[in-house]
Amino acid sequence: MEWIVAPDAAGQRLDHHLQARLPEYSRSRLQAWVRDGHVTVNLRPSKSSLLLRGGEQIHVTPANLPPLRAEAEDLPIEVLFEDPAVIGVNKRAGMVVHAGAGNHSGTLVNALLHRFGSLSAEGGDLRPGIVHRLDKETSGVLVVARTDAAHRHLAEQFQSRTVQKIYLALVHGVVKTDTGAIDKPITRDPIRRTRMTCKLGTGRHASTQWKVLRRFAKHTLLEVRIGTGRTHQIRVHLSSLGHPILGDPLYGAPVSTILPDRFFLHAARLTFTSPATGKLVTLEAPLPPELIAIIEAEQL
Repeated sequence: MEWIVAPDAAGQRLDHHLQARLPEYSRSRLQAWVRDGHVTVNLRPSKSSLLLRGGEQIHVTPANLPPLRAEAEDLPIEVLFEDPAVIGVNKRAGMVVHAGAGNHSGTLVNALLHRFGSLSAEGGDLRPGIVHRLDKETSGVLVVARTDAAHRHLAEQFQSRTVQKIYLALVHGVVKTDTGAIDKPITRDPIRRTRMTCKLGTGRHASTQWKVLRRFAKHTLLEVRIGTGRTHQIRVHLSSLGHPILGDPLYGAPVSTILPDRFFLHAARLTFTSPATGKLVTLEAPLPPELIAIIEAEQL
């Protein structure tokens, strides 16, 4: 594939330009092509960060990325619940749920495969057993399917919004009203691709409810319920209200010295119907020590 960079693309990074021209390929795949020399600018290899000026000749030779697979690893995990259909865990902050670009080891899936041997194949080789996810920096309850039938059953529960999900979030600012709700669609930010946004009025429907648990001088502890499970939903919605989560600079919070390695968002409780028994199961994960210490210090 070859083309000449248009003048109006001046100032774009090479990888952003490639993604705009070749939307059928993921950004990670395009970046790998650049890194491995499958993309040239004026017949020379380049870097993804190259700023284009307009008029360059781009040549792309597509190549396959080696397939990613989850691999069993002996890693510590906290199991909250298990039956023949489901495993419930308390994910620690800093652990990625499944492998992806730049994250091939140290994942929750890898740890589960080592401990339990096999998971549902419905999610594919990369995400076996995964029905829902938590951000890397979020801790708390997550359920995983052990069988294909359980995966489909759980996926239907999430899709029909019968799964109850409750989070705890410490946000900047004093939230004045005791309860509230926000219903705004969420889509990927067209400028900063690592972010999501609810400012455009487009995207997938998202619903978030919250109530105040405790007010501090400059922060508020919230209980948050979500009816949908969009990427970064709670972070996006709370930030749009002017109350970003402590430790989450991606969505407007100042860089935190008291919580430098994660943000204060914890999946505290999850209720679902077990595909194995048909009974309601409620799993709870207590706040991790580093989050308890922040609240008890009362220097907020």
